[in-house]
Amino acid sequence: MTSHSGLIRLVTSADLARCYEIESTSYEGDEAATKEKIATRIATWPQGFIVYEIDGVVAGFINGGAAFQVEMADEAFKELIGHDPDGPHVVIMSVVVHPDFQGRGIARQLMNEFIARMRALRKSSIHLMCKERHVALYESMGFTYLKASDSDHGGMAWHEMAMQLQ
Repeated sequence: MTSHSGLIRLVTSADLARCYEIESTSYEGDEAATKEKIATRIATWPQGFIVYEIDGVVAGFINGGAAFQVEMADEAFKELIGHDPDGPHVVIMSVVVHPDFQGRGIARQLMNEFIARMRALRKSSIHLMCKERHVALYESMGFTYLKASDSDHGGMAWHEMAMQLQ
């Protein structure tokens, strides 16, 4: 795994088209967020949306929302319905790196930065859902496996994971 020096920064509205391109290229079927959902996430809680940029090109991103109660199978939350910036729990919706940039450790760098930023915001936990093939990756980043999810988002099988921050 080679290290590339990229810039990790907060998303801006100018990143919408590229983030949608990455999301729709990288996720299967109906699991990709629509352009409208991504625009809502950028506008609603930019503090929970970071991008990894290489030479002026967004290579990947992480976004999420905050809540007082976490219900991972809640589809409405993907549109940040129920999001509360004061909520102590963060739910990650997308961790995605464009295929042209995969295999370089970018997802891990993004996650490390995201975790640091959520700690700085004094959040108490981070939750995510992933496919079975990604469980070991997230465990290596400090997440704990919780259970097979009730969600069938995009017609896929999901697994719930969480990390305690405090």
